[in-house]
Amino acid sequence: MISLVQLECFIAVAEELHFGAAASRLKMTQPPLSRQIQQLERELETQLFARTSRRVELTQAGRALLPSARRLIDLAAKAVADVKSVGKGAAGTLTIAYTAMAGQAVIPQLMRGASTALPDVSLLLREMVTLEQVDAIEKGTVDVGLMRPLLSRPQLMSRPVYREKLVVATMSDSPLAQRDDPVRLIDLIDEPLLMYSPGVARYFHDLLLSMFVASGVHPHISQYAGQIPTLLALVSAGLGVALVPESASSICPDTVALLPVSEKDPSDRVNRVELDIAWSRETQNPLVPAILALIDEEGGDVAIDALGA
Repeated sequence: MISLVQLECFIAVAEELHFGAAASRLKMTQPPLSRQIQQLERELETQLFARTSRRVELTQAGRALLPSARRLIDLAAKAVADVKSVGKGAAGTLTIAYTAMAGQAVIPQLMRGASTALPDVSLLLREMVTLEQVDAIEKGTVDVGLMRPLLSRPQLMSRPVYREKLVVATMSDSPLAQRDDPVRLIDLIDEPLLMYSPGVARYFHDLLLSMFVASGVHPHISQYAGQIPTLLALVSAGLGVALVPESASSICPDTVALLPVSEKDPSDRVNRVELDIAWSRETQNPLVPAILALIDEEGGDVAIDALGA
């Protein structure tokens, strides 16, 4: 029978790809860690790691096990947290998934508001991309998610919780950054555009396309990336310009300037970035309505609208 200890050891080695580093992370010595991995491989009757004197790599079987192992550990942690909260007479546990940018724009205010309004609630936070959140909510391993708007999903309910605009990210010493006037998309026509990957970041990809179509501009796309921090790093390296949410200012390198898109640009009518809160229609967790009420609270610090609408 596979144990949680074996799975925790497997995850540590899979993420570190080094037995010594994994052992240090788990605060144990290397020999018992190796024994746990060997026992797990015997139980599964397959090799999970390819080991040489210089490196450790996941086998195909190991790569297949990793997502399930993480899910099982998350479920176990959630079960333990639920039981402990009941034992202490607490209100319960709520698992919240969030995108990387939601972690910058919404999570800090949400946590502060919850600490005051729901002091006995244990909040478990998990950073996940939108599609991973949908899967986790449908499987019941996450209670609510802060994600980009989706097409209709019968099992999910959602509503906007945060809105902002896209701004132009460019090198801070570029000619574009030295201008006094707000940027129009036509100004980017000769700039290499760093575009969102349609597979990983479909929401942002489609939003940028709609903005350029509205402006009648055909951009020169030079690279694709799935995450906003990656786009900012590419801009910082001088590989092009990008359009990122205003809230990216909190993670923006000093070498990158964020410039507003002119309100007179035709793209302004579609320049709206939304973040939704989503939950399962079949949720049995009474804290889901509580967190929704907290977000909706009039005059509160959690329900934020960067556009002032």
